[in-house]
Amino acid sequence: MEIDDCFVFLGVSHALGCSGTGSMPGDRKMPSKHSQGKKRSVFESYMSKESVSAGLKRGTLIQGVLRINPKKYHEAFIPSPDGTRDIFINGVVARNRALNGDVVVVELLPKDRWKVIKTDDSDKGGDTVPESDVTEELLRTPPQQLGRRCTADSPDVILEAQLNDSETEDGQEHGPSVLAEVTQEKGEYQIAGNSPKSQDTRLCPDNLLQRSAKVVYILEKKHSRAATGFIKPLADKNSELFRKCALFSPSDHRVPRVYVPLADCPADLVSRPNDYAQALFVCRIVAWEEHSHFAVGHLAKSLGQAGEIEPETEGILMEYGVDFSDFSPEVLECLPQALPWTIPPAEFSKRRDLRKDCVFTIDPATARDLDDALSCRPLPDGNFEVGVHIADVSYFVPEGSALDKVASERATSVYLVQKVVPMLPRLLCEELCSLNPMTDKLTFSVVWKLSPEGKILDEWFGRTIICSCTKLSYDHAQSMIEHPDKKFHEDELPPVSTDHPIEQIHQAILNLHGIATHLRRQRFVDGALRLDQLKLAFTLDQDSGMPQGCHIYEYKDSNKLVEEFMLLANMAVAHQIYRAFPERALLRRHPPPQSKLLSDLEELCDQLGLAIDFSSAGALHKSLTEMFGDDMYSLAWKEVLTNMCSRPMQVREATPRRPHPVLSSGLLLLPSEDCAAGQRGQESPVGRRLLVLVLGFAASRPQALPLQNHHFKKVGKKPELTLIWEPESPQQKAVPQVITIFSLVEVVLEAEDDTLKYVATLKRPEGTQAPEDGPRDRDG
Repeated sequence: MEIDDCFVFLGVSHALGCSGTGSMPGDRKMPSKHSQGKKRSVFESYMSKESVSAGLKRGTLIQGVLRINPKKYHEAFIPSPDGTRDIFINGVVARNRALNGDVVVVELLPKDRWKVIKTDDSDKGGDTVPESDVTEELLRTPPQQLGRRCTADSPDVILEAQLNDSETEDGQEHGPSVLAEVTQEKGEYQIAGNSPKSQDTRLCPDNLLQRSAKVVYILEKKHSRAATGFIKPLADKNSELFRKCALFSPSDHRVPRVYVPLADCPADLVSRPNDYAQALFVCRIVAWEEHSHFAVGHLAKSLGQAGEIEPETEGILMEYGVDFSDFSPEVLECLPQALPWTIPPAEFSKRRDLRKDCVFTIDPATARDLDDALSCRPLPDGNFEVGVHIADVSYFVPEGSALDKVASERATSVYLVQKVVPMLPRLLCEELCSLNPMTDKLTFSVVWKLSPEGKILDEWFGRTIICSCTKLSYDHAQSMIEHPDKKFHEDELPPVSTDHPIEQIHQAILNLHGIATHLRRQRFVDGALRLDQLKLAFTLDQDSGMPQGCHIYEYKDSNKLVEEFMLLANMAVAHQIYRAFPERALLRRHPPPQSKLLSDLEELCDQLGLAIDFSSAGALHKSLTEMFGDDMYSLAWKEVLTNMCSRPMQVREATPRRPHPVLSSGLLLLPSEDCAAGQRGQESPVGRRLLVLVLGFAASRPQALPLQNHHFKKVGKKPELTLIWEPESPQQKAVPQVITIFSLVEVVLEAEDDTLKYVATLKRPEGTQAPEDGPRDRDG
């Protein structure tokens, strides 16, 4: 059977009564009988391009990137153009077939259909069903009924040692709050879960309302329309559709279920469906008609068993549209064929020859593509000649060639835990352009004359030829910085060229470190803000290359050294481009923070007793730097606040305007001393006791705790949970425990059946809890 025939047949699937396999969450149930000869629409038709263009100009329509909540997939949002609370899109029908990441155009609903933000102290009736509990039955449950399934008979409580994802998706307060459905009764409104009624929503204060909208047009389908998931035969064995199609259920519930032709499926799927219960497939959506609850697609590939790293990795790459295929012969023919390649003599007359300079690379120990190098030479007047040298990839990529085209399409190399998907062929990345030691290489260079304090006295840009004298790791450079008087021996370092003694390289590192320290300090004096995110690094098995442990990557002075000179080079090149092409130069900028999220964060910090100055980027950096001490608890506070401060920040963009001096991002977790070895990958922390800093908490039914009672309240925006622990013996009293944001609690980490998931179970408090009133000062 041709796949096109299947699509035609699917167009009448609802008329044949084949929707009994279940409707998507948020879809309205279809009547059992349709009008003869006419299909009942599930979704609205899209507006015309002309109407959309006119509506955007008039301001009656709003454009934005669609975000679908991964934990509550019937909820979606787009940013508000004025930076206030996000615009809410409720349900699959209102999303109108748009997928996560699509650029959509929405139309606001009437005010009486907007959402009321529930801000009272009781936090009952929320959508607390965890994603792992989503069953086939739940998939058929309308979203407005989900809250009714979470009854007061489920008081079990555990702590989530992470920030609540739904808070960012809602674009609401940073304390627990929920969206409440408005029920209209005779012109009045009622918040779901509350008994008292209030006035018409049109009279409700705007700060208690969240604007709601529906999608009327998809400007750009950013989502790849590919998804990983599972297949099974249709439930109705008597239908015609059963003999023609199967049902694909995506692992990502934000993607609709899809009808796929049986011709794409394994031949014995219908007779042996259990054999494929854990088989992972990739499906590509090719159509989703307005009269159908389900999309139509085809199976692109069978990946293997779910839970295995290679099939899961391949599925992720396909979902995000990452091209990981081998480079074609046409592309590889663009590279030099005669190997080993040497620099043509003509290039020496076009470039500055820096091969005698002390040039070296500093990279992670496992790096194979060395794309930048540094040099530092003291001058007789006490200043320094400092160079940043970048591999000249453009020499090997002719404009308009097949290699240029594929590099433009891939745009970047993609780094995964156990592999790299390169933007360019490995011959280019790891040999021809990699600045490997003791080999002549083509480069672009920026060379400055700098004072010891980092003041630029002169600069030069141009094509060069270098010969790196050694390949240092960050650890090698860090050791040189930490031991300025040490005499390093050959066996402590990688191979070094005989043209440059180790002492010369060591002194160059120390000089660069001194200048970088001044450059960094001056950037922050000038108002720069850095919000670092903790980086998780993995250790890999030497034989299989698979991950076997993880640890927090330490950001040291050697990293800062390289970063400062790469920043200096980028800024110098940006200024040079702007001077040469003032009308065409594109500068990267950060738009101003979202005003609503920033004001909410400022209010929350006030509630927590934190005097954070949000008046400027420089003021915020000063607050985060000076407020906290150096102990583990204070540093954890700082990591959490750094992450919270990154949330209002918007994605950087290219623009001809001047850049705003705003930001990056950050995150946290706080280990106790006894599990530090486990964090370094030497010993697993599973089953051991950990100290964690509470960032959010939620009810969870599966894991019971020995509690007499518990209750929750909010003081301003600060949530507070009180647990009353049962006494361990009749002679003891019940133990109260008050938990709020930044409380320090003890948990036991346990692995679930799924090896990728863990549960942190709260331990009964013992002794005095850590202070909760604020960060310790430097003397604490």
